[in-house]
Amino acid sequence: ATRGPPPGPGQAFLPPAPGTGPPRKPAALFGGPLARDTLVWDAPYHTVCDCDFGSGKIGWFLGGRLNVTVSCLDQHVWKAPESIALIWERDEPGTEVRITYRELLETTCRLANTLKRYGVQRGDRVAIYMPVSPMAVAAMLACARIGAVHTVVFAGFSAESLAGRINDAKCKVVITFNQGLRGGRVFELKKIVDEAVKSCPTIQHVLVAHRTENKVPMGELDVHLEQEMAQEAPVCVPESMGSEDMLFMLYTSGSTGTPKGLVHTQAGYLLYAALTHKLVFDYQPGDVFGCVADIGWITGHSYVVYGPLCNGATSVLFESTPVYPNAGRYWETVQRLRVNQFYGAPTAIRLLLKLGDGWVKKYDRSSLRTLGSVGEPINHEAWEWLHNVVGDGRCTLVDTWWQTETGGICIAPRPSEEGAEILPGMAMRPFFGILPALMDEKGNVVEGGDVSGALCIAQAWPGMARTIYGDHERFMDAYFRAYPGYYFTGDGAHRTQDGYYQITGRIDDVINISGHRLGTAEIEDAMADHPAVPETAVIGYPHDIKGEAAFAFIVLKDEAHDADMVVNELKSVVATKIAKYAVPDQILVVKRLPKTRSGKVMRRLLRKIVTGGVQDLGDITTLEDPSVVEEILNAFQTHKERQAAAK
Repeated sequence: ATRGPPPGPGQAFLPPAPGTGPPRKPAALFGGPLARDTLVWDAPYHTVCDCDFGSGKIGWFLGGRLNVTVSCLDQHVWKAPESIALIWERDEPGTEVRITYRELLETTCRLANTLKRYGVQRGDRVAIYMPVSPMAVAAMLACARIGAVHTVVFAGFSAESLAGRINDAKCKVVITFNQGLRGGRVFELKKIVDEAVKSCPTIQHVLVAHRTENKVPMGELDVHLEQEMAQEAPVCVPESMGSEDMLFMLYTSGSTGTPKGLVHTQAGYLLYAALTHKLVFDYQPGDVFGCVADIGWITGHSYVVYGPLCNGATSVLFESTPVYPNAGRYWETVQRLRVNQFYGAPTAIRLLLKLGDGWVKKYDRSSLRTLGSVGEPINHEAWEWLHNVVGDGRCTLVDTWWQTETGGICIAPRPSEEGAEILPGMAMRPFFGILPALMDEKGNVVEGGDVSGALCIAQAWPGMARTIYGDHERFMDAYFRAYPGYYFTGDGAHRTQDGYYQITGRIDDVINISGHRLGTAEIEDAMADHPAVPETAVIGYPHDIKGEAAFAFIVLKDEAHDADMVVNELKSVVATKIAKYAVPDQILVVKRLPKTRSGKVMRRLLRKIVTGGVQDLGDITTLEDPSVVEEILNAFQTHKERQAAAK
């Protein structure tokens, strides 16, 4: 009913070419049976969508009321209470835990009742600082059950990063573990939370669950979560929410230093997550869906929790790393759990590729039907390896493009008719209701094929973020003012003659490290606090494993005599203020940075120097002193020679 007649070869579900016909109407696509049959409603909606990119007004299923946990839990408990909702693939191999939909609903309700007893009400914000686990999923759903807003903070972020997000969201409660386990190592999560909440005046309680048997210090704000939940009833009446009420906030980096809290709402987000999960991955009832993302990122929200659970799927929660206890961990898990869809990041695939085919072929992967790539563009070699070695050349491979802001997959080889063309390393086809547009530097739409430009989307879709918490002007500036009437993604793309899309990477000051988006300004801000460093400039550069890595140029004060010590201190500062993954792979001391006469650092020149594009530096007439380029080139060459000698 949703697909219509099969399109012609190579043209599956593409929007019409400019000038050849009307664009697909999003209201007609997502309204009617799709929304009514996918979600469980308390009250029907009267308007499918009311959206205006000019003002940043985005509304879907207006007038409708629902609670997303009823769609994700209750409806499946009514039908098949003992079906498996989650398989927790714990850090310790071979110790997986299966949780039924009935058990997950009961745990969610006990946790929801605990939150209410500790003063959390509809609209309150709750921070969740937990690694992948059933308790973390229950914490997200418990917030949704009572109408509270969850903001999950990646459990690798520092105390300072956690505190910044708690304070911006004005969270009332934090939920965490005593400790975390990953790759055989213990992480002191409660200790990090203790440090963070010292500067968080809105926090009233810290609910502490237990991943290990080890005791941790408990203060006056701290509550033993499992003990409190045991006293609560396993039933909690779901709060009836408006379609456009806030469901969660998720912080992401942009081209400015402060992370922004992107707001996702109830009905549109859940519908889009469920539809993309079902159609992009060819999910079938009874499948075991294995997305190995962390719940601290949007991939974990949409394709570990909300999308799969709305569809009644069995979702794998992967707590460990791809190389613990060895490089066969993913594939041993696929064999043991009989995983049907595997969704992971190119960074991990490139790492495993380098470790050889033997670890893959050691295990039975015959259960796999669909392989997926997420987080960054996948290079040709990694795509071929994933398809031919992991998938034995028989699995569909979907290279998916989307963002925290989009809520779900926007461009992917599926949905398409059976046997449709899939090209290596290409996101290819827009999903239903997604109308891509490529824009040139003057803001004009680039038409036709074999063209490139800034990737925009021309009409609203249900899963998109609604605003930046507390700062709608910043939301407008970031996404709608660069190209009026369009949503600007910040990515560049190429469109082939056949109408397929290939993502070419970020075109703003944002880098993608192992699938984690990070603003260069955020790293610069962290480093700028060092008393010996008056100026910094950070750029992204290609990295064999991570896809991109950060390269920092720093200027030292004259009195700073030990450059190596400063470099080590800067690495520590970035790890402390942001997270370990944000630490620049390389830091180069220079005498000065390339600046225009107005004082703006020309980062594109630094990027050219690092990536070897110095033969074409472009227009440098606006530089205050063009001789700075030669100066930095010499410093970079010396840096490379030292690195080579060290190896």
